[in-house]
Amino acid sequence: MAELFYLVIATSILFYIALDGFDLGVGALHLLAKTDHQRRIHLNAIGPVWDGNEVWIVVVIGGLFAGFPECYATVLSGFYSLVMGLIAGLIFRAAAIEFRSKHESRTWRSIWDAVFSIASILVAFLLGLMLGNLIEGVPLNEAHDFVGTFRDLWRPYSICIGVTAVALCTMHGAIYLVMKTEGEAHLAIRRWIVPTIVAFIGCYLVVSVITMYSLPHMTLFFRNHPLFSVIPFAALLAIFNIPRQIKKGYDGWAFIFSCLSIALLVSLYAFGTFPTLVSSTIDPENNSLTIYNSASSPKTLQILLTIVAIGIPLVLAYGCWVYRVFRGKVKLDKFSY
Repeated sequence: MAELFYLVIATSILFYIALDGFDLGVGALHLLAKTDHQRRIHLNAIGPVWDGNEVWIVVVIGGLFAGFPECYATVLSGFYSLVMGLIAGLIFRAAAIEFRSKHESRTWRSIWDAVFSIASILVAFLLGLMLGNLIEGVPLNEAHDFVGTFRDLWRPYSICIGVTAVALCTMHGAIYLVMKTEGEAHLAIRRWIVPTIVAFIGCYLVVSVITMYSLPHMTLFFRNHPLFSVIPFAALLAIFNIPRQIKKGYDGWAFIFSCLSIALLVSLYAFGTFPTLVSSTIDPENNSLTIYNSASSPKTLQILLTIVAIGIPLVLAYGCWVYRVFRGKVKLDKFSY
């Protein structure tokens, strides 16, 4: 039961990064647009879907609360400041999207454009920073309480993961915009593809080298199961195939390969950390939180999996319907942002 529910949460994390990731990437690139018209196109490319994409982070946090309550308590208390920053970023992003076009003033729009971009970068970075801390481990005592300080969360490796997360979202967002735009805006965004891919690959290689030499527990599964070592190379191949698809004019396939690379990267994290949810730097063997010592009772997990079996297909169906209704290139009209 615990393993099945862990799979549900891991899948929800994948959907969140793949879907809200391009929203965050669009925000990170937003200030590079030179005209108000182009910035409106950016906003309307994600306008119909951004709020639905954020449902997946609610599923992740709600799943932790119900399925792994001790992990939920430890993470949200230990990472309290980061979580508050994350929530603030999500709030300001939403406010910027909704308020930006309510007034014709250039100053008004410029302020909300800056808020939208900075908040998007902040959210992506903080998500990566938290992920880096979960990989690297945090100080947990024998009661599984976080006994570190705010400074302990800002270590070089975790910061590198945060920067890599921003680079990933930026690449993903640029590919999504290429798929959704046409004309002058499309041509401008196509020039961003290669630089964003190069930036992400550079971050990815640096993080990979540091992980292999400094965090051997992340490579233990792959050393024991060499067949799975193909995953990081498959992720790189998927990324390298993106500019090839863009050059051919297959923008939709480029986006699919971007999503595939994200799925492979999430699987790297899942295989590397399983079954640990939060690793302790004080005593990894006894103080770490795993899916087994932090899970709810089997009966609770059984009920939760029943709810998931009903709810997740509904969320997926709604998402597919929205994306189908708003498929195609962005067209601005009087109802647009």
